[in-house]
Amino acid sequence: MLAAVFNGVGDIRVEQVADPRIESPTDAVVRIRAAGVCGSDLWYYRGTDPLDPGSRLGHEFVGVVEEVGPEVTRFRPGDRVVAPFSYSDGTCPSCRDGLPTSCAQGGFWGGDAGPGGAQAEAIRVPFADANLVRVPSAGDSAADLLPYLVLADVLPTALHAVTVGEVGPRSTVAIVGDGPVALATVLCALRQGAEQVMVLGHHAERLALAQKFGATAVAVSPDDPEAVTELVRRELGDRSSTAVDCVGTQSSVDSALAAVRDGGVFSYVGLPITGAQVTLLDVFDRNVSIRGGVAPARRYIPELLHDLAEGRIDPSPLFERQLPLTEVQAAYSAMDRRLAVKAAVLP
Repeated sequence: MLAAVFNGVGDIRVEQVADPRIESPTDAVVRIRAAGVCGSDLWYYRGTDPLDPGSRLGHEFVGVVEEVGPEVTRFRPGDRVVAPFSYSDGTCPSCRDGLPTSCAQGGFWGGDAGPGGAQAEAIRVPFADANLVRVPSAGDSAADLLPYLVLADVLPTALHAVTVGEVGPRSTVAIVGDGPVALATVLCALRQGAEQVMVLGHHAERLALAQKFGATAVAVSPDDPEAVTELVRRELGDRSSTAVDCVGTQSSVDSALAAVRDGGVFSYVGLPITGAQVTLLDVFDRNVSIRGGVAPARRYIPELLHDLAEGRIDPSPLFERQLPLTEVQAAYSAMDRRLAVKAAVLP
């Protein structure tokens, strides 16, 4: 089959690799209809996060079950499914506690080992009963299934941000970043009843999309934390009860901490690959709570699927570019050059 393979910085190729097969009785093989390119994939593409050449890429997919192992009981060939960006066994203490990303037998799609990457024609899904979620699609084409691709990563990560950020009715929220997760966080903050939602970004067209999603205020983020504080106070009447960092750089962390009021919550879901830090002394006197981390996406998918199917939220404008899998290099380039908020590749 064809799959996206990392060959070096800025060099993503589509190569022939071995077809996935059932290796354990709890496995399934899924024929992929659409796969996402994530902002975290760009860390490899840009060389910020080293990756071995030959590694498979992608951790977001929707597709159709093609084959199941003898111990899979919840799925059959032909089922339309989505999976979270990580897999887990569904039975360990971490999984039972709602933290499948800490499963000792789990892992993440992609890399140079494991079940393979999602930017491919098919994938092996370990512990299929625990990881796959059936979607109510009327058909099994890429067009039919693409609306559910946001459930693999972007939307659950956004819901995690506002959940651990304790967003609720009458909350005020400042979101730092204007990428897919930040924009989805607007939807999820409003879903939780937030009264005001402000987005601090750097790209006019993305800030406009944030307003389309319901943000009550948007602004180009200043580089100086003191200027961020004054801007947020001017727009929201005070600093925010919750500030969400959706980027993961030192400057975005500093901006979020400048935006949150004393006694508020600093929520972080941006991957801090460059080593962003928080000095506890800076939040100690302010009683700012720090919450966040990698989202346990599987935990959030069912409730988000219901809202998506009922039309209560519509994140579909996020996927601005859809390309064939054979043009995956162009998909990465478009996101890297900020020509698309998010790209999907269609095998």
